[in-house]
Amino acid sequence: MRYAVLGTAGHIDHGKSSLVKAMTGVDPDRLKEEKQRGITIDLGFAELKYAEATVGIVDVPGHEKLIKNMLAGAQGIDMVLFVIAADESIMPQSREHLAICNLLGIKTGIVAITKCDLVDTEFLSLVVEDVLQFVSGTFLENADIISVSAKDGTNIENLKKMIGDLAMQTLPKSNGGIFRLPVDRVFTLKGFGTVVTGTAISGMIRVDDHIEIHPLGIKTKVRGLHSHNQPITAGFAGQRLAVNLQGVDRDELSRGNLITEQGRGIRTKRLDVKITLLKDAVALDGKAIVHFHIGTSELTARVIVHGGGKISPSESAYCQIRLKEPITAMVSDRFIIRRFSPVETIGGGIILDILPPVRGKDISSLEIYEKGTLEQKISEKIRRVAQAGFTRKQLHSWINEDINKIDAGIEKLKQNKTIVELSEILYHMEMIKALESKVAATLRDFHKSNPLKAGISKDELSGKFKAVDSKSFFKILPSFPLLVLDKDIVRLKSFNPTLTADDENVRTAIVKMLGAAGFQPPLKEEIASKLSLKVNAITDILKLMASDGTISRINDSIYLLKEDYNKMLTALKEFSKNKTEISVSEFRDLLQTSRKYALPFLEHLDGKKITMRIGEARKIIGGA
Repeated sequence: MRYAVLGTAGHIDHGKSSLVKAMTGVDPDRLKEEKQRGITIDLGFAELKYAEATVGIVDVPGHEKLIKNMLAGAQGIDMVLFVIAADESIMPQSREHLAICNLLGIKTGIVAITKCDLVDTEFLSLVVEDVLQFVSGTFLENADIISVSAKDGTNIENLKKMIGDLAMQTLPKSNGGIFRLPVDRVFTLKGFGTVVTGTAISGMIRVDDHIEIHPLGIKTKVRGLHSHNQPITAGFAGQRLAVNLQGVDRDELSRGNLITEQGRGIRTKRLDVKITLLKDAVALDGKAIVHFHIGTSELTARVIVHGGGKISPSESAYCQIRLKEPITAMVSDRFIIRRFSPVETIGGGIILDILPPVRGKDISSLEIYEKGTLEQKISEKIRRVAQAGFTRKQLHSWINEDINKIDAGIEKLKQNKTIVELSEILYHMEMIKALESKVAATLRDFHKSNPLKAGISKDELSGKFKAVDSKSFFKILPSFPLLVLDKDIVRLKSFNPTLTADDENVRTAIVKMLGAAGFQPPLKEEIASKLSLKVNAITDILKLMASDGTISRINDSIYLLKEDYNKMLTALKEFSKNKTEISVSEFRDLLQTSRKYALPFLEHLDGKKITMRIGEARKIIGGA
C-alpha cells in the first residue's frame, strides 16, 4: 500500500472544506466555532482510499490570521490541492499559500477551481487564464486544472480519480529513516488517556515501541495506534497517525512537539541554513528577529547572515538561525520564516547543519551540505567535528536519510580511507594524521629531554592536548602506527632509552647493592642517598632496569634483582607442595627476611594472583 498526504491550500471561503466533504463524506471542520462561523480555524483531516493507495487529507485554514495553523498542516504534505474560487479568482492568501508551498519544496499538486456553478462558461475561462498565469514558474505550472462544484457534484469523481493517479506518481516518504512525527493535536480519550496525532514524515512505528517526545525529553511507550479512526499495529511514513501514549499527562504536551524513536533526535538551538526570500518580501537585516516555523512548531529566532550584510527580495543566502528555545530537527528539513511584526511570510529555506560550529568567513562546508553527495556530506561533517568524532547513531539523527544509505556511505568512506571507526566513533583521517604528527613531535621532544624514561604516561600526554577530549584522545591514540603503548606508557616506536657512561656506572652500583642485600634490599630513596643522586634520576634508571628484565618492581620503593625474584617464586612453589596456605611469619622465615619486606612481597604476589589473602594468611593459588 502506498501512503500519501494531500494538503489543501487557498484563500479563505474558497471552498476547501466543502470540497473535502464532497469527496470523502467527512466534514473536516470539527470545532463548534468552525461550524458556527462557517470558516476553518484549525486543521481538519479526512481520507481517500484507493486500491493501491491511501491518501490522507489535511485541510488548512485560509484566513491570513491563521497562517501559523496552515503552516502546521502544510509541513509534511506530499501534494497540494490548490483551491481557487471561480467567483473570486486569485486572492491575497492564494498568493501566500502558493509561496509557502514553493518554499516547503512541495513538488506536485492539482488546481481545483471551486464554485463553478456560480459563474458562466465565459467567466470560468477567464479564471482559468488567471490561474495559468498565477502558477507559471511554480511547481504547479504543469499541474492539472479542474473545475468543480461541491454543491452540485460537478467533476467530484473526476477529481478523486486525479488525486488517486497523482498519489501513485508521487515519490513516497521513506520508511528507512528514523521515525519522526510532528504533533499537530493533543487530546485525551476516556479509557485510553493521552493521544497525539500527526503526519509521520519518516520511518515506521509499532505498538509497544519505546519513543521520546522532543524537545521535552519525555520517554514513553506506544500504547496503541490508529489511522483515520482504524486501529493498526504499525504506522508508516506518509500516514496520518494517532498515537496513544503510556503514562504521559495531556497537559505536558502541545502542538509543535516531535515524536521519535527513543534515543534518537538531536536537540539544538542553532542551525546553519540557506534562506530564500520571496520576491515581494522586505529585505532581511543581518540580525533580524523572525517567526521560525518547522514541522508543527513555531519559535522565535534571530537570523545571522554569514558574512554579514542583508538578504534582498528574491535572493538567497547562507545564514545561522539562533533559536530562543531548542528544537529537534535534521539536515534537509525545510522551514518557513515570517516577519516578527507585522507578521507576514517573507521566505523559507532548508537546514544544512543542525550542529554548526562557530563559523567565520569559511562557508565551504555549507556549500557541500547543500550540493554534495551523501558521502561528501558525511565526510565533511566528520571532518568538521575534528577530534570529537561522530557516531553512526548521531549521523542517523543528523541527516534526513535512510539509515542503510548512511551506513553504506560510511563503509564506502572507510574503504577509501577517508574516515576511520575507532571504538564506535568515526574520525576523519585528515584529523587523525594531523594529530598523530603533533603527538609524534611532542614525544620526540619528551624523549630528548628524558632519555632514560621508557615513555610518557597517557594522562600526561593527554594533558598536553587540552583541546582534545581525553576520552576521544585515548580512543584515537592506539591507531597511531608510529607509537607503542605499554600499559599506561606511550613512546615512539623508534625510541629506545639510552644510558650515558655515568648512568651505566649507576646501574652497576644498583645491581651490586641489590645483589648484596638479597631479600632485604635498600629502598629507592636509600639507593639515591647512597649514590648522592636525586630520587627522580634513580627512578628513571630503576624503571629502565625493570623494563629490560634486570630487576623486578615490587612497589614504587622496593626492587629485587631478577634472580632473587625468581628464587622467591621457586621457594614458594616448593613450600606449596606440602602446604597450600602460608602465613606472613612463615613467608618471612622462608626468605630469611623481615616483616618489613615480607608484607610488600606478599602484597605484590597478591596483585599477580600468585597468592590470595585469607584473613592473616595467604592461599597459594598461582603459578609460583
